[in-house]
Amino acid sequence: MQTSQAISAPTSNATQAWLSSARWDCLWIIAPAFLSSGIVLLLRNQIPETQNVPLWVWVGFVLLIDVAHVYATLFRTYFDPQSFERNRGLLLALPAIAWIGGSLLYSMDALFFWRALAYLAVFHFIRQQFGFAVLYSRKDSDQVKKYRWLDCAAIYMATIYPMLYWHTNMPRNISWFVAGDFVENVPEIVGQVGLGVYVLVAVLYVVKEIFFGIKNRFFNIPRNLLIAGTAISWWTGIITFNSDMAFTITNVVSHGVPYMALIWLYHHKDAAESTQKLFQKREWGKLLISNALIFFAFLVLLAYLEEGLWDGLVWREHLSVFAPFAVLPVINDGAVLALLIPFLALPQSTHYLLDGFIWRVKDRSGNWSA
Repeated sequence: MQTSQAISAPTSNATQAWLSSARWDCLWIIAPAFLSSGIVLLLRNQIPETQNVPLWVWVGFVLLIDVAHVYATLFRTYFDPQSFERNRGLLLALPAIAWIGGSLLYSMDALFFWRALAYLAVFHFIRQQFGFAVLYSRKDSDQVKKYRWLDCAAIYMATIYPMLYWHTNMPRNISWFVAGDFVENVPEIVGQVGLGVYVLVAVLYVVKEIFFGIKNRFFNIPRNLLIAGTAISWWTGIITFNSDMAFTITNVVSHGVPYMALIWLYHHKDAAESTQKLFQKREWGKLLISNALIFFAFLVLLAYLEEGLWDGLVWREHLSVFAPFAVLPVINDGAVLALLIPFLALPQSTHYLLDGFIWRVKDRSGNWSA
């Protein structure tokens, strides 16, 4: 996902595949995984092994990062006039497909819907880490690129094995969306085989890096930090702890912060004109991303509105945060919920589906070229 808008790295780091610069990438793309893991490890005695997430954790991590980051996709799709015009059919069809498909699943069984959405989310989370690994491998030598399959295997096992562990060690005090959204009663042997493959891939990857590091006198810093951070955060949040709080912090920060940062990096340069000119031209998308604080505040506003509707109409769990939505009626009718729940989940489901189209590594010609 190389971008023509990436800021040139310093000359001393010219061979490193930073997206912007060593400092920027480490702060916004790489550090979140290490930082979130470090926080939960340092506070391990204060983190309860329960499914209850304190309100401050829910607001600070779920609302302000997890839900908010979803709306960053708007700036690469619906808020980009050229992208929308070129991909109008896809951008209009995917939400409709997600709503209709989700409603059909929910009408059969609510758990069918949540399970499908959970696995779609897992796939999306894994593929994001894979995408970053590919980005950070784009300047590798042709000799090293022959072993890119091993880089891919490393990032996949860093994420897939913790999920296998989760599936083979139920019940756990963790859920992706709702209790029971993952398949249960997976044989323990699946996790044991997964661990064996995990260790094998890790050893082969380390040997490969040492061999080419010595031979070429070069070490790919961003890719190795990315893979290490992914492995640490997924292991910490899922295996080390059996706590929804620990999982929420590591999962949300390591995924949501880099995604928002990537959207900002790719698109804020398009808003180079003054705020006044953008306002006069009514280029609202560019106006909203012209300033980092405005960009983030807008994402948080949309997240608040979405979660307010969820809480007012369905959950009723955080009305102290969503007091303006307390006047909404609680929906209990199954037929209405079959339409309402997938509709409220459209920002997430559309985000997961669209993300498979808007970061094209091989196609360098369109607006969605990475």
